[in-house]
Amino acid sequence: MAVLLHGRGSHRGDLQALRPLLPEEWALVTPQGPHPGHPWGYGPGWAWYKYVEEDRVVEETLLHSLTALDAFLIALPGFLGFEPGRIILGGFSQGGAVSMAFACARPNLVTAAVNFSGFLAQSVEIPFSALSPGTPPIFWGHGSRDPNIPHALAARGRERLNAAGILLQSKDYDIGHWIVPEEVRDAVAFVESV
Repeated sequence: MAVLLHGRGSHRGDLQALRPLLPEEWALVTPQGPHPGHPWGYGPGWAWYKYVEEDRVVEETLLHSLTALDAFLIALPGFLGFEPGRIILGGFSQGGAVSMAFACARPNLVTAAVNFSGFLAQSVEIPFSALSPGTPPIFWGHGSRDPNIPHALAARGRERLNAAGILLQSKDYDIGHWIVPEEVRDAVAFVESV
């Protein structure tokens, strides 16, 4: 099952557009960020945290989202009417950043994490290594021409994950701040390979 998180100022239906690119046997669930985006200047949609600059966020807002996401995943079997089994947690932009933060904070709850054009928040602790049981592998796709989350932030976050020994596949695409079908196919291939 894929649980995909939308980007800043968007909504839960946004990443449903990726459904045709995912394997038929994967269920897709797209929750909504808990913070209204409008008070922070993010438009009429929703957010997962309040952004500060570069790879810094208002920590309390991120922690609130991680707690809300934790409760959502625990309640998921009740919503679905079945036990989902393996959960691939991913997202775009803010959703990608939250997916990686969640995978680092709660490694036993997800099978893998997928980050499309997000960053690894400076405040996220990576307290485990690839030798630890339950460490989720991470796919990180990023646009080399991304004006919103510059590629330098991707390089910084990838370096931190590699230093911790996380199983990480990084791929760059000649795009700005969006997702291309090739990127989704690469993410699926990586997840299925691990």
